[in-house]
Amino acid sequence: MTRVAVNGVTGQMGGAVIEAATDSEVVVGFATSETDAVDGVPVVNPADAAEALREYDVDVVVDFAVPEGALTVAEACVEAGVPMVVGTTGFDEGGLASLRDASEAIPLLKATNFSQGIQVLQRLVSEAVGTLDEYDLELMETHHNRKVDAPSGTANSILEVIQAERDVEPVYGREGHAPRDDDEIGVFARRAGDIRGEHELVLAGNDEVLSLSHRAEDRGVFAAGALDAATWLVGRDAGWYEFSEVVDA
Repeated sequence: MTRVAVNGVTGQMGGAVIEAATDSEVVVGFATSETDAVDGVPVVNPADAAEALREYDVDVVVDFAVPEGALTVAEACVEAGVPMVVGTTGFDEGGLASLRDASEAIPLLKATNFSQGIQVLQRLVSEAVGTLDEYDLELMETHHNRKVDAPSGTANSILEVIQAERDVEPVYGREGHAPRDDDEIGVFARRAGDIRGEHELVLAGNDEVLSLSHRAEDRGVFAAGALDAATWLVGRDAGWYEFSEVVDA
């Protein structure tokens, strides 16, 4: 079985990864809290991650934390020579550059969403936007009330797909007198309750509306996908990998 370490193990996604790990074994977790263990998994401070990766003979790290913690563990992975699957979102340009640097030494897979359905949605978005090139575009996402980055990483990934097809400028919400420009796309983020994740792209024109959407019913979808990515990543050469490669495989 693949021996997995989970960064952000005390969070909701960390718990979901432990629960979903039926074909892998979570042997250690990283978190800054004072918790000694989560569901029997020992918890270590990220500052001591490199030593723990060697002590627990970890094959791969699955990360769902915050950017600062993810970068700390990425450095430890480089030191210990352990592959890393990064599910944390909200990195600034410097953080992403640091992950790119790490991928020169270890296999590193970065994804904003580990749902197979989202991968298919992105391909449909590309085709729809490229075909309906004069339709207005509006992008909306909804997540639980504890999510701190907005728009979501997945929404930003969908936006990148759109911008690869059309030269549109994102407008993040509208207020007051705000006439719509032909070359803009509205991007809206909603935060409420315990919503796992909803994303929708609306294309409107020619007296018709096309809506492309995805809704996650359970966090286990993302946890299972991240574990699939982790198993796939073990044994790969150092480099930067995408979740689409796992889905296609």
